[in-house]
Amino acid sequence: MSAVAPLDVARIREDFPILCRHVRGMPLIYLDSGATSQKPLAVLDAERDFYLTCNAAVHRGAHALAEEATDAYESARARIAAFIGAQASDMVFTRNATEAINLLAYAFTNSTDLVRNGALTTVGAERFVLAPGDEIVVTEMEHHANLVPWQEVCAKTGATLRWIGLTDEGRLDLSDLSIINERTKVVSFVHQSNILGTINPVATIVAAARAVGALVILDACQSVPHMPVDVISLDVDAIMWSGHKMLGPNGIGCLWAKASVLESMPPFISGGSMIEIVTMESSTYAPPPQRFEAGTPMTAQAIGLAAAADYLTALGMDRVHRHEESLTVAMLEGLGSIDGVKIIGPGMGDRGSAVSFVVEGVHPHDVGHILDSRGVAVRVGHHCAWPTVRRMGVPATTRATPYIYNDMDDIAALVDGVVAARDFYWGTR
Repeated sequence: MSAVAPLDVARIREDFPILCRHVRGMPLIYLDSGATSQKPLAVLDAERDFYLTCNAAVHRGAHALAEEATDAYESARARIAAFIGAQASDMVFTRNATEAINLLAYAFTNSTDLVRNGALTTVGAERFVLAPGDEIVVTEMEHHANLVPWQEVCAKTGATLRWIGLTDEGRLDLSDLSIINERTKVVSFVHQSNILGTINPVATIVAAARAVGALVILDACQSVPHMPVDVISLDVDAIMWSGHKMLGPNGIGCLWAKASVLESMPPFISGGSMIEIVTMESSTYAPPPQRFEAGTPMTAQAIGLAAAADYLTALGMDRVHRHEESLTVAMLEGLGSIDGVKIIGPGMGDRGSAVSFVVEGVHPHDVGHILDSRGVAVRVGHHCAWPTVRRMGVPATTRATPYIYNDMDDIAALVDGVVAARDFYWGTR
């Protein structure tokens, strides 16, 4: 860790005016970046500058503003793609990661329906056709966004949903990977759990999927913002993540997929901008990524997200990851030393900075209320991962998720707040 220069958190915080706020009369300590990160001035300024200087519809018109807007939009695509080691032509903008997963899921239901109707025309779309006996594999730690769409696909196609279970520690139980077999057509799993913090062994799962020819999809919402991610090295077929979790604007997400995958997928939403030729009788579709970006795109958000990628690149994702590791160690040690507190998830080693915990006899909502009264913002609940908390034997957790603008003082405030919450509610027994 000493080989990587530490982040200058005091300097970074100057770029985030919201962190100067007081809430409940206390200085804000924001530990909910796993849900939504705060935005630096560079991101806000990039969006504002677009509206002030070249606001126009992209890919339309021949006037100067339209050309400048289009250039800014496609430049943003290239910079964001480069952030994950990808080509711009293989990256699609969506509203969020949930929409990106649904875009992929739709390819399976749509292609299967077209086969049943004898109308399948997209070259290579056969790989998206499912039938009874086929299987989709997920894990027991998935966010609902990477679970419910696949449940829907199975209900509509007759395929079967299967899942890799969890150990008591909160890691994937990979003792028997025969669950991925010749019947498996899709393996879709989370890179880093949003509730347990577990970083999954991508290479192991990819190897099992490749051995049977299954498509591999990776939910990278909690990894792209927090660690170096290179899609070529990962060797997955598709990944997705949300801009608002990596310092970017709300309302924009990203889907990267191999060119061969995108080219064989049918459009998700049809209309303007995604077409090639339109007649009154029929239409043909533009190549990816435009095929999947019908209508007026979220231009300002894309430009803002590119600014976020530039900001993180300037910091260095190795440094970001190391910084979060140090904060995670402090949280695990500090919270783990409190009598009555149980951490839900693994210890250090292949884990990220999302730390969930419960306080004996105290509901997580009550813990969150006490923390909020002290200015500490955390998330409480099942974190859109209801099967995960059930497997871990709790109804909900309190979750702290730090980021580049947090320091050891913030972690100390969290630990002190949890002690205060425990003492308050234990004292009322």
